Amino acid sequence: MEESPTFIEALTPFLFYTSLVLAVVVTMLGLSFFLGQKINRKYKNTPFESGIISVGSAQFRISVHFYLTAILFIIFDLEVVFLFAWAVAVEEAGWLGFIEISVFIFILIVALVYLWRIGALDWRTETQRRELVDLKGPGGVVNRKALKL
Repeated sequence: MEESPTFIEALTPFLFYTSLVLAVVVTMLGLSFFLGQKINRKYKNTPFESGIISVGSAQFRISVHFYLTAILFIIFDLEVVFLFAWAVAVEEAGWLGFIEISVFIFILIVALVYLWRIGALDWRTETQRRELVDLKGPGGVVNRKALKL
């Protein structure tokens, strides 16, 4: 009858792999430190991206509507995964699966209508909304030439 390996014997491959990874990392960092350039120039520590030297501060405020739209996109985009899984197993799911996915889609539509009604999908600021109301003519037609977004 074979003996089961001890805890340390079972961890031997993992410990070997970990030590090998650490050795590679230390070697690469050490070589780059000793072989790398040590010239300090005027613009060495300045931010540089795509060949353009940045101007101004990176600390500026972005409207929360961008983040809200991104989060809503992620939420509704993840629901497609469930729809795809249902589409793959549509024959096995039968009518019960069809009813379940219909309820699921109905809930998604209700959520989308709710977000639309509360204005979560509107990108305009309060000032832009006021100006838009002032620009609407008879019949709700907007004078696009005077609208500045």
